[in-house]
Amino acid sequence: MASEFYGLLFSRYPAIRALFPAMMDAQRDRLLNALTYVVLHVDDMTTVTRYLRDLARDHRKFDVRPEHYPAIGRCLVASMRANARDAWKPEYDEAWLAAYDLIAGVMIQAAEVDAATSPPYWGARVVAHEQRTHDIAVLTVEPDQPYPYDPGQYATIQTSRWPRVWRPYSIANAPRRDNLLTFHVRVVPGGWVSTTLVHRTSVGDQLLLGPPRGVMTLPAPRPNRLLCVAGGTGLAPLKAIIEETLRTSRNPDITLVHGVRLQQELYDGADLVRLASGPGRLRLITAVSADPSHLPSQTAADVVGPLDVLDFPATFVCGPGEMVMAALNRLAMLGLPSHHIRSEPDVGEFVHRLRVRAPL
Repeated sequence: MASEFYGLLFSRYPAIRALFPAMMDAQRDRLLNALTYVVLHVDDMTTVTRYLRDLARDHRKFDVRPEHYPAIGRCLVASMRANARDAWKPEYDEAWLAAYDLIAGVMIQAAEVDAATSPPYWGARVVAHEQRTHDIAVLTVEPDQPYPYDPGQYATIQTSRWPRVWRPYSIANAPRRDNLLTFHVRVVPGGWVSTTLVHRTSVGDQLLLGPPRGVMTLPAPRPNRLLCVAGGTGLAPLKAIIEETLRTSRNPDITLVHGVRLQQELYDGADLVRLASGPGRLRLITAVSADPSHLPSQTAADVVGPLDVLDFPATFVCGPGEMVMAALNRLAMLGLPSHHIRSEPDVGEFVHRLRVRAPL
């Protein structure tokens, strides 16, 4: 359906093609993710509206303007109709066009409000580049103007090497007075942006940052007891949350579980030890799942025990999708209520809603 949609859009409105990257695979995934999110949360318009406002702010970096929305809506419904074939009913046109008008109205208004106070993107200069492993680098950048965000959020990054190609990376530090942002980047096989950031970026290079996004942030009131479960570079946003909690909470009590495949992938140990040596209690647990030289073989989910969820602490889970699912299943088995958990990606919420709505 997504392929059909973009084919229709670019053939009917060729000028719009210039807003998108040359390779459209990631863009198709984003479209389907957005539609899925809206449909699964349609009974909670507060959540949907917040999501659409964030999406609109993010779309400003693509130079999406109000006049583009009608064309997108017509092509979207046409692509759904074409793929549904005989299953499509005439009333579906009216329902989807009405829904899209609502979506477009929320996004257009949010973009206009955001334009009054924020740029569509930020320029940022690389001020530090540390090669931690052969495929993981830690980058620190200095935005050209204040970059407001909450610990746990992520930014999309564009390099000059790949125009119009944006990839999301979590911010690995709590907000600082010097406005510096740190990112943990791991090379994705075939990944244009990740390879450039890890192997072809140096101090002094310029990047572009999209607006902050993500809802895996600290709730209000701020808890002082946290359980954080990270897989690989999913450590980054949890580290920002931990820094903020250690800095602002009274008597913070935090458990961090960091799971990796190989022991050499424990790339941030020195900095985590530094955090643990400061005020407050930070307990560090590592889990190595596929390294013959490190026994026992355990995943991050394996090492979470009943005492870690005692008194239902605020819990954050971040990492590859399969790792997040395994951790969420483990936490559910231990009796931790789902509303105490925030994750990135938010696969737990999606799976729950899909199961609830699935036909028997």
